[in-house]
Amino acid sequence: MKSFDIVIKGAEIIDGTGSPEFHGDIGISGDRIGLIGAIHDEKGRRVIKADGMIASPGFVDIHSHSDYYLLIDRRGESKIMQGVTSEIGGNCGYSAAPVDGEELEERKKTYRDLYGLEADWVNLDDYLKRLEAGGLPLNFGLLIGHNTIRASVMGARADKPTEAEMERMLEMVGSGMEDGAFGISTGLIYPPACFSQEEEIIRLCQLVRDMGGIFTIHMRSEGDLLTEAIEEAIRISSKTGIPLQISHLKTAGRDNWTKIDKVFSIIEEARGRGIDVTADRYPYIAGNTLLCAIMPNWVLEGGSATVISRTKDLGLRKKIEEELSKKRDPSSFDRIIISQVFKDSNRPYEGLSILRAAGIAGKDLYTFLFDLLAEEKMLAEGIFFSMDEENLKRVLSRPYVMVASDSAATGQDGPLSKGRPHPRGFGTFPRVISRYVREERVLDLETAIKKMTYDPCMKFGIRDRGIIKIGSYADIVLFDPERIKDLASYDDPKQFPEGIAYVIINGEVA
Repeated sequence: MKSFDIVIKGAEIIDGTGSPEFHGDIGISGDRIGLIGAIHDEKGRRVIKADGMIASPGFVDIHSHSDYYLLIDRRGESKIMQGVTSEIGGNCGYSAAPVDGEELEERKKTYRDLYGLEADWVNLDDYLKRLEAGGLPLNFGLLIGHNTIRASVMGARADKPTEAEMERMLEMVGSGMEDGAFGISTGLIYPPACFSQEEEIIRLCQLVRDMGGIFTIHMRSEGDLLTEAIEEAIRISSKTGIPLQISHLKTAGRDNWTKIDKVFSIIEEARGRGIDVTADRYPYIAGNTLLCAIMPNWVLEGGSATVISRTKDLGLRKKIEEELSKKRDPSSFDRIIISQVFKDSNRPYEGLSILRAAGIAGKDLYTFLFDLLAEEKMLAEGIFFSMDEENLKRVLSRPYVMVASDSAATGQDGPLSKGRPHPRGFGTFPRVISRYVREERVLDLETAIKKMTYDPCMKFGIRDRGIIKIGSYADIVLFDPERIKDLASYDDPKQFPEGIAYVIINGEVA
C-alpha cells in the first residue's frame, strides 16, 4: 500500500490548464504530486480536509522585484500569504545580477546604508548561491536587467555604446544566461536604458534568443507614445525571433484611455503573423515606481550625484519645471501619492499626494518636488493613479494577458515594512479572484487560475509547475472560493488576504 507525506482530501481541483474543475484527492510524496484520485485517509502521514475548497496550482508571479528583498527578509510573507509559490525577478531592466563597475559600487553602498545588506556579488551564479545559502521561502528565477548591464558598462551616459562596450554588455548577458537566467528585461522609461537605441536592444536580444531566453519590456511609453512603444517592442521581437512579454500592459493618462482598441489591434495583428507576444497586468488602476520617473530623460543622465545636483540648481529647476508643466497639469500631482521615503523628516508625507504635501510643507509644488527628490537621493517612491477601470477589465479578459504583481516580497513587520506600499504587494492574486471573477464576472475561475499559473510557466519554459498533474511539483494553494479576498488598500496596504487556507511549496506546507 503506497502512502503519502500529505493527502489533500475532497478538494475541487482546478489544474491550471483552463479545464473545468473536478472533485478528487491529491497525494503528495516528497516535492511531487504522486496521485490524483480517491485516496484513503490512512495513506497520508498528514491529511488536509479540503471540503468546499479549491485546490489550484500555486500562483506564479512572473513580474516581481524581490531580487534584493529576499536577502533582506527571507520570509517572503506578502507573496506566500496571497498564494504565490514561484516568482521571477529582474524585471523592468533592474536585476541584482550580473552587475559590475560603478553600478556595483553604488548599489553596495545603497543597500548597506539602507538595509545593512552586503551586496558584494558580481555574476548571477554567485548571486543565486547567496540566495540558496540562506534558504528561500519560495521558488525564484531571474531575468537579466538591460538597465543594470548598461549601467555596469557605461554608467549613466546617454550616448551609444562603443563596439568594445557593446561586446562587454554581450559578454555579461551571455554569462548570465549560462548561469541560469530566463532571459533579458528592459525598462525603457528608466535610465540608462531610456538612452538606448533599438539596435542595441536587438543585438542583446539576438544573443538571448540564441540561448533560449525571452524578452520582457517595460516600454518607452505607456501613455502619449503608447502605440509607438508597442510597435517598437514588436519590431524587436520580429527582427530577432525572441518571445516577447509586454510588462504591465496599460493605457496611462486619461487622454490615452481611448487607445485601448488600437493597442489590442497591434498586438493581435502581430500574434496573427506568428510573433510570440503576450503581456501581463496587475489588477489595479494605479502604478508604483520611483518619483524621479516623471523627470525628463536629460535630467536623469550621469548618475544619482549628477541628477541631485541638477535638482538643486535654481536655473535648471526652472527649465525642468517648464518641461514638466507642458506635459502635466498641476492637478495631476494630486493623483501621485508619496509611498516611501527614507529620511525621518519626510515620513509625515507618506500617504499624501505631492500637491497636498507641498501645501503642508509651505512650498510651491515644484520646489517641494525637487527638494524631496534631492533629500531622498532619488529613491523616493510614488503611487500614480492614471488608469481606467473599464480598460483594466478589458486587458485582463484578453487570452494572451497574464496576472503579475509588479511588486517585491515584503512583510507587515521587519526591515521591509516601512512606508505606504502599493496594495498589489499583498493583494494581487486574491483580488483577481474576488473582484474580477466572483464580483465583476470578467473571468471565470478556471481562466483566472490559468492566467496565474499555467500560462506564465509555459511562457517562461518552467517545467512541471503551474499545473496539478501526477509528477508535477507539489506547489498548491487551497482556498475558499466564496471567502478569498484581498484586504490590502491604498490607505492600509500591509494587510494579508483572507480565504486562503494552505499554501504548499515543493511538497511542504509554507
